[in-house]
Amino acid sequence: MGKDNDETKDKKQYLWSYQEHVRRIKRIEEELAELRAMKIYPSGKAADGMPHGSSTDTDLSGYVVEKERMEEELIREMRKRVQLYVEITGCIKKIGKENERDVLFYRYIKGMEWWDIAAKMRYVERQVYRIHGRALKNLQIPERCQSMSVNVS
Repeated sequence: MGKDNDETKDKKQYLWSYQEHVRRIKRIEEELAELRAMKIYPSGKAADGMPHGSSTDTDLSGYVVEKERMEEELIREMRKRVQLYVEITGCIKKIGKENERDVLFYRYIKGMEWWDIAAKMRYVERQVYRIHGRALKNLQIPERCQSMSVNVS
């Protein structure tokens, strides 16, 4: 029984790793928006609103460097997300029953809550849990992801 629990845990961790990338991308996008907002509204201006002779706000090099670094990080994370999406959906598509594929897709790719999945599939939640359990048993994940902490990043 312990082996089955470990295997199920590994499978869930592997499947949830996609949503981790989704969250990272959203966070990086929010950080970029914050950086852009700080550039648009620099806080270093004098309180009187009048122009002053020496201003450090004209040096954009630090802003540009940080913006480029964050954009590169965003691109890397998006590539990882696409690779993982293709890999995970490929594993899900190999499951024989469509309702099992649906539950795993909605839960781990779309990040839906149980009650939303149940409503979408027109099942009661309890039935969705059963289908989910069967789907996890039938799911085959890549060997590199078994019996280890999944670290796709």
